[in-house]
Amino acid sequence: MTAEAGEAARKLFAGPCDFVWGVQKSGDALPPAKLPEVAFVGRSNVGKSSLVNALTGRKTLARVSQTPGATRQINFFDLGQKLMLADLPGYGFAKVSRSEAEAWQEMIFAYLRGRSVLRRALLLIDARRGPKDSDTQVLGLLNQAAVSTLIVLTKFDEVPQKERAAALEATQAEARRHTVALEEVIATSAQAGDGIPALREHLFALTAGQF
Repeated sequence: MTAEAGEAARKLFAGPCDFVWGVQKSGDALPPAKLPEVAFVGRSNVGKSSLVNALTGRKTLARVSQTPGATRQINFFDLGQKLMLADLPGYGFAKVSRSEAEAWQEMIFAYLRGRSVLRRALLLIDARRGPKDSDTQVLGLLNQAAVSTLIVLTKFDEVPQKERAAALEATQAEARRHTVALEEVIATSAQAGDGIPALREHLFALTAGQF
């Protein structure tokens, strides 16, 4: 991407980004399908909300908690009337009842299968732990739903320097096993800012239909 496009991506994410919609259960109305949409998907406490905040340069746009399961609905954010960001509830471990966790999963899967404007799913994986069985299952669902997926490693700054290449290679190998997963894997740190400009540029390109 050119320097001009990179600057345009930075300006987009530095501009207005507003919470516009929340969906608490399967069957609830979704926001009007007017903008290209990106879904942030991942295990509980993988850092979805932190990444949304880092991308937009805000501290409290998306709720951040040390308790898995803090995001209890799909939260939609309108980014400059160019792109809709959907922050999904985490899957896997969460300190909630089994019935509530199952209801969340049903909501997530229904959204992924049926959202016509969904252009990309960002599957977030904790770089310290690598892909888990639940991540592989979600990749299978994304395959079934034919949702183009970019794998994003989070908390990459917490991986020892000598282990980073192996962590990245293992995730790239997992991506190659799934039809919908892009070959590219972006390693990020919401705290240190690693990979944030590259991810902004990737998402900015969706607003122009370049992917």
